[in-house]
Parts: sequence; structure tokens; C-alpha cells
Amino acid sequence: MPVLEFAPERLDDQEFLDRTDAAGVLREVASSGARVRMARRAAVEAGVGALAREGRPRAIVVAGVGGCGLAGDMLAAVCGHGAPVQVITVRSPRLPGWVGAADLVVTVSRSGRAEEALAVTTEAARRGCGLLSVGPAGSPLEDVARRSRALFVPIPVPDTPVTVWELAVPLVTAAGALGLVRGEEEACEAAARRLEDVAHRCRPGSESFINPGKALAMELADTVPMIWGSSRLAAAAAYRFAGGLNAHARYPAIWGELPEVGHNQIAAFDGPVAAKDIFAEGPGRTLRLFLLRDTEEHPRVARSREAAAEIAEDRGVPVTEIRAEGVHPLERLATLIGLCDYGSVYLALGYGIDPAPMSAIRELEARIAQ
Repeated sequence: MPVLEFAPERLDDQEFLDRTDAAGVLREVASSGARVRMARRAAVEAGVGALAREGRPRAIVVAGVGGCGLAGDMLAAVCGHGAPVQVITVRSPRLPGWVGAADLVVTVSRSGRAEEALAVTTEAARRGCGLLSVGPAGSPLEDVARRSRALFVPIPVPDTPVTVWELAVPLVTAAGALGLVRGEEEACEAAARRLEDVAHRCRPGSESFINPGKALAMELADTVPMIWGSSRLAAAAAYRFAGGLNAHARYPAIWGELPEVGHNQIAAFDGPVAAKDIFAEGPGRTLRLFLLRDTEEHPRVARSREAAAEIAEDRGVPVTEIRAEGVHPLERLATLIGLCDYGSVYLALGYGIDPAPMSAIRELEARIAQ
């Protein structure tokens, strides 16, 4: 396979972008604000408000893999540490043994066919749990959910693939009905507006020197990105960022949350890829630290973040800071995820890679299904 090289001039070549991004992944990312509104409307119309009739559950268990599991992490981040109900994510076909009738199980599947979601839905119904499912209309997941008398939120499926917002927003809306997310309706609208603002600033026709998405891609190019979040919320965005780099740009990335990464990953700053040999030929690979900063950080975490950035710079490891904006947790999450989604897609395009096909993922799914 030929070695791909990043060419920044590609990012300002509209014809090249249109040709390489034939499936319209950039348009998909640009539609994120509208997707938030559609997803909330679908959840309300599906009747998630009825969950409040049974009172608050003991815990909310979100079952899903990939972006569907991320939806659970996003819900936990939006509910926050002060929530009176524990929110956990299960990324397997098995429920923890303690989950029972006092708990709400939420199963999420982008395709509606994920075996993990189907198995957990069936098991949750058997245990008498409260049950909410999110997936495409007419899918096997809807069939299992209906037979289990569960609430089902159909994902609005437009012409482009489902984004993380169609998966996560119904969960936030349900949590709002349970009193776990304050000002949920206003928060969804604020998040949608933030995503629209990011889309405007990162639009393909905006040149690299003023386009934060393209600038982020250029900072990512020819590095091994270490992406650290300074809160649970920022860590969810870091996970999304790494996953987007993997899926769209076929690019490796390491992610984690402060202060935990200060006890393991930071040791890589003294390793063989920490600094580039200035005499080496070719693009090479060197570490770069990407700090995703939340506006609400624990003081000790803030000190850890500052110290980590200093240690990186002392060792010649470049540091990029991406700061959340806004008041509500969902709004802040939108500002981080929105920009990072653009960065991962523009990175793919800068390498001349179509960001849509994900052949290795599909091959794995096919082999498992045999």
C-alpha cells in the first residue's frame, strides 16, 4: 500500500473536496444542529415523557457499542456528578447481575441489528426492567422493543448516515423527563445553535487560515495524537474525537481523562515517538497532546492539566488546547464534538482519503455474523 502524505492545499480545493468526499460526510457533520432538533422531536413524539410516571429509576443502564455506547457516556456527562441516579454504559451483550426491576435500561443501535442491543433488550425485559430503545423504524430492535412493551424512539433516517446526536439526544430528553437534566429543551436548542455556529466557521469554502476545523486537521497531520479531557464531559468528547479519527481518517489516536492519564499515558512523553528527529527524511510521526478543556474543572484537575502541558512542552511535545464554550453541559459538549468532528474529516481529506468507507469495520461485522 502506498504511503499517504498530507497535503494541506487539498483542504482549500473545493473541487477536490467534493470529489473525494463523494458521500457527503462534511454535509453530514454540518447538519448536526438540525439533527439535534430532529432527534429531540422524535423522542417527544415517541412519548419518553411517560417514563416519569414510574418515578425515578435506581440507575440508568445504557447498552450499546461504538457511537451508541458513546451516547451513554454523553448522557452521564450531561447529567453530571450531582445526579441522584447513577448512569452507566454497558458495551457487551450482557447486563450486570445487579440490574433489575428498579432500573431503566436503554438500548441503542444505529443499525437496529446490533446483537448487543438485541440481547440486552431481551434480557432487560425478562428481568422486568424499565426499558427504552432507540434505533431505526422497522428494524429488529423495534420489533423486540415492541414485543417487550418498551418505549421505542425511531431514529430519523435522512439521506445521510446517522450521527451521534440522533443516538444521544433521545437519552438526554428522557433524562429531562425524569428530572435529571435541567432545562433540557433549552439546552438542546442551545446545543443546536452552537453546532450551527461551528458548521459556519468550519464550512469547506472557508479558507484554512480562518477555518478552525482545517487548522485542527493540519495540527493533527503526521502526529500521534494523545487526546485528554479535563472532565467527564471533555473525556466523552475525547473518546468521540479519537473514534472519528479512527473511522474517518483511518488514523490512530490515544485518548483518556485527567487526572488518570497522568499516572500512565504521560510516560510516553519520554518515549521514542515523543520528539521528531529533525534530520529524519519523510513526514515521520511524533506525539502531539490535544487538551480538551471544560469550563467546569475540579481545581486539582486544572492543576494536573497545566502541569501536563508544561511537561509536554519541556520535552518538545506540541500542545493544542480546545476549549468548551457555553453554560449547559450539552451545549459545552456540542462545541467540543462539533469542532473535533470537522478536524477528523478534514484530516482524512488532507490525506486524500474518502472519509465515508469503513471497510475494516464492515468486514469485522460480517465475519462475526457468519
